[in-house]
Amino acid sequence: MKSIEKSAVTQRQWRISESFILVVALLLIGANLRAPITSIGPLLGSIKESTGISNTLAGMITTVPLLAFAVLSPFASKLSRRFGMERVIFCALLFIALGAIGRTLFGAGSLFAGTILVGLGIAVCNVLLPSLVKQEFPNKVGVMTGAYTLSMNICGALASGISIPLAVQLGIGWKGALACWVILTVLALATWLPRMRSARLSAATSASNRSQVNMWKSPLAWQITFFMGLQSFIFYNIVSWLPEILMDRGMVADTAGWMLSLTQFSMMPFTFLVPILASRMKSQIPLVYVTFSLYTVGILGLIFGSTAFVPLWVSLIGIAGSFSFGLVMMFFNLRTKTAGEAAELSGMAQSVGYLMAAVGPMMFGYLHDLTASWAIPLFLLFAASILIFICGLGAAKNRFISESNS
Repeated sequence: MKSIEKSAVTQRQWRISESFILVVALLLIGANLRAPITSIGPLLGSIKESTGISNTLAGMITTVPLLAFAVLSPFASKLSRRFGMERVIFCALLFIALGAIGRTLFGAGSLFAGTILVGLGIAVCNVLLPSLVKQEFPNKVGVMTGAYTLSMNICGALASGISIPLAVQLGIGWKGALACWVILTVLALATWLPRMRSARLSAATSASNRSQVNMWKSPLAWQITFFMGLQSFIFYNIVSWLPEILMDRGMVADTAGWMLSLTQFSMMPFTFLVPILASRMKSQIPLVYVTFSLYTVGILGLIFGSTAFVPLWVSLIGIAGSFSFGLVMMFFNLRTKTAGEAAELSGMAQSVGYLMAAVGPMMFGYLHDLTASWAIPLFLLFAASILIFICGLGAAKNRFISESNS
C-alpha cells in the first residue's frame, strides 16, 4: 500500500513538474515572437551604412517577416497534423535560431535570407500557440493566452528599446545586437525538449482529430479573420508612421520615439487582462464596444486634438490595440471546439491578417504623398476601427464555427 501511495505521489510530482516546464516553455516561445523583428527597426541606420542597401531594401527587412507570416500561416496546422505539434514547434524554433544567427554572418543576402527564416519560424509558432493552449490548458485558456502574449509584447518592446544601447554602449555593433536574441530561442528549445517525447502520440492524435469545418467558407471565420487583419493594419501603421506624424507636427525626434514606446508599453497590462476577461464572458460584445471607443478617441485625438495630449491619444490607441489583439487570440479558442479547429482558424486569420498588415504602411505612406497631409491616412485608421467594430460584433457572439458554417 505504501509503495502504491509513494508511486502516486511521485506521478503527481512529475505531472506538476512537467506542467511547470510547459508553462516556462510557452512563455519563452512567446518571448521569441516579436523581439527578433522589433530589434531591427532602431538599427536600420547602422545596417544601411554597413551593407550599403537602399532605403527601399531597408524597409523591406521589416516587411519580409509579415509576408512570411501570410504565406506560411495557412499550412502550419497541416504540418502539425502531419508531423505532430511538438516536432513542428521545435523545428520552427530552430528556424528562428538559425535565421537570427544567419542574418548577421555575411552581407545583405544573408541578412534577408536569415530574416525570412525568422519570419517562417515565427509564423508557425503564431498559429500553433493558441491550439497548444487549448489542448494543454483547456480550463485556463484566458490566463495562459494572456501570459504568453504579455511575454511576447514585453520582450518585443524591450528589444526595440535596448537594441541601440547593446550595439553602441556594449560595442557589439548591429550584428551582435541582433544575434544576442538567439539566447531566448536557445532557452525556448531547451525547455521544449521534454515535449518531444510525446511527439509521435501528438501526430496520431492530431491526424485523428482533423477538423471537418471548411474555415474559408465560414462567415464567422471571415469575421474573425477581418478582425485580426484590421487590428494588425492599425498596429503596423502606427508602428511605422507615428514618429513621422508627430515630428511633422513639431515634436522632436527623441520625444516622438518615446511616444511610440509609450504606445507599446500601454498595451502590456491589458494584453494579460483582456484574455482573462474574455474567457469569463459568454459574449465578448462589451469588450468590442470598449475597443471601438478607445480607438475612436485615440485616433480622432491625433487628428483634431492638441499635441499637448499626444501621450493620452497614443496610450488609448495602444490600449485599444491590446484589447483587439487579446480578443482575436481568444476568438481562436472560444469559437472552436477542438485544438485542430483552433489551429486552422488561427492559420487562416493570420495569413490574411498579416497580408493586410504588410500592405498597410505602404498604403498609408501613399495617401500621405498624395494628399501632403496625415489627416486622410489617419481617417483610414478610423475607418478600419469602424470595420473592427462591425466584425467584432459578429465574432464576439457566443457560438462556434462548426455551428455557424454554411
